[in-house]
Amino acid sequence: MQRGTLILEDDCKFDGFVFGASTNVTGEVVFQTGIVGYTESLTDPSNCGRILVLTSPLIGNYDVPDEKAIDDFGIQRWVESNKIYASGLIVSTYTEQYSHWNAVESLSSWLNKHNVPGIDTRMLTKKLREHGTMIGKKPRVFNPTGKISIACIDCGLKNNQLRILCQLDAKVTVFPWNYSVKQDEFVGLFLSSRPGNPQTQCRDTIATIKSWIDSETIKPVFGISLGHQLMALAAGMKITKLKYENRGYNQPCLLEGTQRCFITSQNHGFAVEKVRFLPSG
Repeated sequence: MQRGTLILEDDCKFDGFVFGASTNVTGEVVFQTGIVGYTESLTDPSNCGRILVLTSPLIGNYDVPDEKAIDDFGIQRWVESNKIYASGLIVSTYTEQYSHWNAVESLSSWLNKHNVPGIDTRMLTKKLREHGTMIGKKPRVFNPTGKISIACIDCGLKNNQLRILCQLDAKVTVFPWNYSVKQDEFVGLFLSSRPGNPQTQCRDTIATIKSWIDSETIKPVFGISLGHQLMALAAGMKITKLKYENRGYNQPCLLEGTQRCFITSQNHGFAVEKVRFLPSG
């Protein structure tokens, strides 16, 4: 394998071996704590421009399924979008030898096809844990025979978010992030995830959310990840940057009002500031 180096903004260097594409990239370095699911993470639009650090000790042993496989709703089954959005991949130990009934190619081959480099190195996750993170389409309709009609604003929609709505027998109309969605034809509004600072982007989306919230006709609005943060901004609340970001498929979460704890999948670096009361108006 070819040698490669990861250089952080504080000039700290990590040497390792390169797999995937042999190219230079820049991006925000974040760590992902999931044991499996690297194909989903790499194709997650929320990871656009990021260099993912996988904390699981061995990567590549089950490798990559068929990107073109689709489910009953016409949605890609094994990936979150139609391309790799992450800028690069960092692992502790990479193996070329894989064994899985659904695998069609190696992780290195897949990364190379999408021009994404990977590097096999160590100790990086510990540094990130100590120092924090270092640096228009037409509307589309899915499940058209669904019993309820949901509007979905696509800020960086994952396939699995769309799939779950369809499985709940919803007709889902997906709009671009800057589309002014009217309430008349829908029973609710879903806001997808997206990478980046919600305070500096998606202002058109915030305006749409506010129009739904302020309307005399009360209809549910549901946001996940950045969508939830955009809802907070539309309600007059504030967003803060997390020093220790939540990225992984194994994040514990307590259900309010109960003693039940769930293991959740999270991928965000911003959070809504805690307040006792919502702002007036």
